Amino acid sequence: MNPSVKDAKQRMDKSVESFRTEIATIRTGKATTALLDSIRVDFYGTPSPLKQVGNVSVLDVHTLAITPWDKTMVPVIEKAILTADLGLNPISDGTNLKIPIPPLTEERRKEMVKIVKKLGEDAKVAIRNIRRDANEHLKKQEKEKKVSEDELKNLEKETQKLTDEHITMIDEHIKHKEKEIMEV
Repeated sequence: MNPSVKDAKQRMDKSVESFRTEIATIRTGKATTALLDSIRVDFYGTPSPLKQVGNVSVLDVHTLAITPWDKTMVPVIEKAILTADLGLNPISDGTNLKIPIPPLTEERRKEMVKIVKKLGEDAKVAIRNIRRDANEHLKKQEKEKKVSEDELKNLEKETQKLTDEHITMIDEHIKHKEKEIMEV
C-alpha cells in the first residue's frame, strides 16, 4: 500500500474512533459510565478526570454510583457533576454518590439525535478532507515521477474506496446511536 494511502487510512480510522468516543458521552436515558467521562474534578488543585478520583460504576439501568478514593472528595465531585450541566443531580450519603439518570423526554431525545447527526456530519467532513490531502500527495508523487499516471488513478480509486468505507462506518454508528437514544 502506498504510504499516502496508508496514512489516509490511519487518519480515517482515528476520525471514526474519535467520533465513536464522542457520541458515547451523549445521554441515552440509560446509565453508562461514559456519561461522566467529560467531568473534571478539582483534586487538590489539579483538574483530574472523575475516574481518577473514585470508582465509577453502573448500579442499574437508571443509576450510576461513585465511590471516591478519598471521602473528603464527595462534595467536590458532587459540585463538579452539577456544574457540568448534564442534567444530573447526584445524591450523597456522605461517603458515596448515587446519580439517578432521569428518563429523556421525546423533545430531548430528538435534540440528542440532531447532535449525533451533526457530529457525524463533522466526522464525514474530516474524512473527506483526509481524502483530499491524500489525493494531493498522490498527485505530487506523480509529478515527481514516483508513481505513473495509471498508478495514480488506481491509488485515487483506493483512497475513494477507503473514504466510502469510513463514511459508511460513521453512518452505522449514527444509526445505532439514534436507535439507542429513541428507545424508551
